[in-house]
Amino acid sequence: MPDPAPTRSQVVLARVRVPLMWAAGAALLAGYAGLSWWAGWSLFAVALAVYLRLGTVRCAPRVLRPPVRGRWMALTSPVDAVPSQGTHAYGQTHALGLVAEDGTRPDIGWRPLSRPPEDFPAFGRPVYAPADGLVVAVHDRSRDHRSRNSWPWLLGSVLENTLRELRGPAGLLGNHVVIDVGGAYVLLGHLRKGSVGVRRGDRVAAGALIARCGNSGACTEPQLRMQLMDHRWPLVAAGLPFLWEAGWDGGSDTAGLPETWRPFDVPAGQSGPEAGYPEADEVRRT
Repeated sequence: MPDPAPTRSQVVLARVRVPLMWAAGAALLAGYAGLSWWAGWSLFAVALAVYLRLGTVRCAPRVLRPPVRGRWMALTSPVDAVPSQGTHAYGQTHALGLVAEDGTRPDIGWRPLSRPPEDFPAFGRPVYAPADGLVVAVHDRSRDHRSRNSWPWLLGSVLENTLRELRGPAGLLGNHVVIDVGGAYVLLGHLRKGSVGVRRGDRVAAGALIARCGNSGACTEPQLRMQLMDHRWPLVAAGLPFLWEAGWDGGSDTAGLPETWRPFDVPAGQSGPEAGYPEADEVRRT
């Protein structure tokens, strides 16, 4: 069973994870300028241990609403693997990567090398607030790039994403909104440029339209990133576990999350497990 609350050491290690890796990388490069290689490699070994494992926060999951409606599929999910993205960095430990699945989504292949984002059903789909909260961060300047869902591009995207990380969290997460939901922070990422309809300081109701799905940041195709963090800044945030409330797939009577590669339907409606999830237009400026 998960711990009821993270320990102080888990939180501290989680928050220094990425800065420590950057410091270790700088120390290794400084070896060419005369710094002891032994010191550089020792720091790198410690940073790698913190990055991969020691900085993992364990606590009870938070229950939220799904941020989408209609038929979707998870490309990455903590149901199948933790960390779900292959890394704990930037609060991604329990992140969900969602793509719309309506029968027209192009499969990965050798050709064409890339496609415009408009070729994918997720592009432009509405993204909703998963809980009542306060918007604490907005990034809406990254462009929506062409897809990377061909085998040659997938191989090249490893290097591309390494370069993106040099820009910090926005380079990987693309356009994103962070919402303080009381004791934790929800990040909705890879949003469409210019689609974010809220700004920092707005109070939003669960179900309020936040933005639209895009193809910004480190993603192979238009998709939505959802993750829960213990801090508003992904650079120093620890990823936290979360679940979607009962009725998220129109039939579940318990909270849960989708498994990878299995399409699911999030119902729209008035409220409750049978009726689905209503939209809300309540965005209050403060």
